[in-house]
Amino acid sequence: MNTTPSFDRSLYLRLNAFAQHTGWLHEPARLFAQYGVVVFALLLLASWWRARRLGTGSMARALWSPVAVLVAVGINQPLVHHFAEARPYTVFPHALVLISRSTDPAFPSDHGTMAGAVAAAVLLSTWRAGSRWLGVAAVSLAALMAFTRVYVGAHYPLDMVAGLAVGAVIAAAVVLIASRSTTAVVRRLERTRLRPLLTAAV
Repeated sequence: MNTTPSFDRSLYLRLNAFAQHTGWLHEPARLFAQYGVVVFALLLLASWWRARRLGTGSMARALWSPVAVLVAVGINQPLVHHFAEARPYTVFPHALVLISRSTDPAFPSDHGTMAGAVAAAVLLSTWRAGSRWLGVAAVSLAALMAFTRVYVGAHYPLDMVAGLAVGAVIAAAVVLIASRSTTAVVRRLERTRLRPLLTAAV
């Protein structure tokens, strides 16, 4: 039985119809939908590099960011299997699908969870004057991931919205809670040979 809300199915079909008439966008969307995870890994790396100039607190949050993303994706797995929502192309077999068809459940989206987690972690690590552009970029790319995963036919819009929310909430909690207890440790490590990796201060 399909429990997907009617408005969600309607929006999926509208975006799928849009995809059918925008062939020029197929390849860029497919590439980002499938391999955009590399971009998000680079965002985490960039936030660590930028945090070197933003202080010990920012560095502590940046160091916990990859862990927070992994925790978010790990927690999302039992949620996905609990809801066991079928992929939209099993309900609409004639829909345009630009990537390989998967048989695993769709809600909440793992890609959405990853993207939301990275966006929240980068925001928390770099939200300082002169560095907000990185957080804005992370949020924008997370939104782009949500759009492209629906565009290529792999998810309903709510799959992505739920994934973004799950990832952002869990990652933010992990980063904020864990970094509080490790800021002092990072400060001590800044006085060791690891200093160049933790701060750009002279």
